[in-house]
Amino acid sequence: MNPESQDSVSGQQTGLMGSLKTLAATLVGIGCTRLELLSSEIEEQRVWLSSMLLWTLISLFCAAVGIVLVAILLVVVFWDTYLLLTLFILVFVFVLGAIISSQVALGKARAKPKLFSTSLVELSKDHEQLTPPSI
Repeated sequence: MNPESQDSVSGQQTGLMGSLKTLAATLVGIGCTRLELLSSEIEEQRVWLSSMLLWTLISLFCAAVGIVLVAILLVVVFWDTYLLLTLFILVFVFVLGAIISSQVALGKARAKPKLFSTSLVELSKDHEQLTPPSI
C-alpha cells in the first residue's frame, strides 16, 4: 500500500467520523430545541392555569355572595304574601343552575386541547425530515 492510498483511507475515516459527529451534534441540537419548546409550553400552561383558577375563584365568590343576597332580598320582599312560592322558585333556579354549570364544565373538560400539541407537531416534522424517502 502506498502512502497516498493510506491518506485516502484515513481521510475517508475522518470524513465518516466527522459526518457522524455532525449528525450527532445536529440530533442533540434538535433534542435540546424540542426540550426547550416543551418546557416553555409547560410554563405557559402553568401560568394560564394559575390565572384561570384565580379568576374563577374570585368570580365564584362574588357570584355566590350576590346570589345569597338576592335570595335573602326576595324572601324578605315576599315574606307576607308568597313566602313558600318564592322559596320554591329560588331552590328550582339554584338546582337548575348547578345542573347547567356542571354540564358546561364537563363539556369543557372533554374538549380540552391536547397537551404539548406544538411539540408533537415539531417532532413529527423532524421525523419526516430525518426519515429517508421510501422508494
